[in-house]
Amino acid sequence: MTGPDSMQVLLRRLLALGGFVAALWAIQGLNLVLGYRLNPAFGLIPRELAGLDGIAAMPLLHGSMAHLSANTPPLLVMGALLAATATRALLTVNVVIVGLGGALVWLLGSTAIHIGASGLVFGWLGFLMARGLVDRSPVTLTVTGIVGFLYGAMFWSVLPEQPGISWEAHLFGALAGVAAALAIRTHVHAPRLRRVERR
Repeated sequence: MTGPDSMQVLLRRLLALGGFVAALWAIQGLNLVLGYRLNPAFGLIPRELAGLDGIAAMPLLHGSMAHLSANTPPLLVMGALLAATATRALLTVNVVIVGLGGALVWLLGSTAIHIGASGLVFGWLGFLMARGLVDRSPVTLTVTGIVGFLYGAMFWSVLPEQPGISWEAHLFGALAGVAAALAIRTHVHAPRLRRVERR
């Protein structure tokens, strides 16, 4: 892939990220109009078959405008860092984070309706930080430092007994991100600087 091609890859990824965040806000608007009836219908409910589809739907639903507003900046920042440095395994990384993190919440989470993209945010956080230690390239170590500086304090919210916070989604999302970094050994480059390829 040549330099211009790399820029096109990066642009497509950033557009996809923007589209995803825009979709979250559209879903939130619909949910608000419906009186948040989407949350009990599609939220993740641990150990309930009816809540199993929440593994996929949980990141798409939020409890309030403030909830989604809090998740939007880290989604954009960490999503952009992933878009700029990850290889074609990006889709697999997200499937592992959402699938494994959500499955662990369904199996082990407290009895409640778990919603919000924060599990995905923590998955990206865990992946970006662990990947730097696994890959040890200048690019990934730099990203690890940036993410640690900006969002390292977020790890405090994986502790239990925090009212109104699905700490299980935070904890298991982060663990799923670390697992993705360990299991998916990608050859990481900056698409805008050089060729992107899978090892």
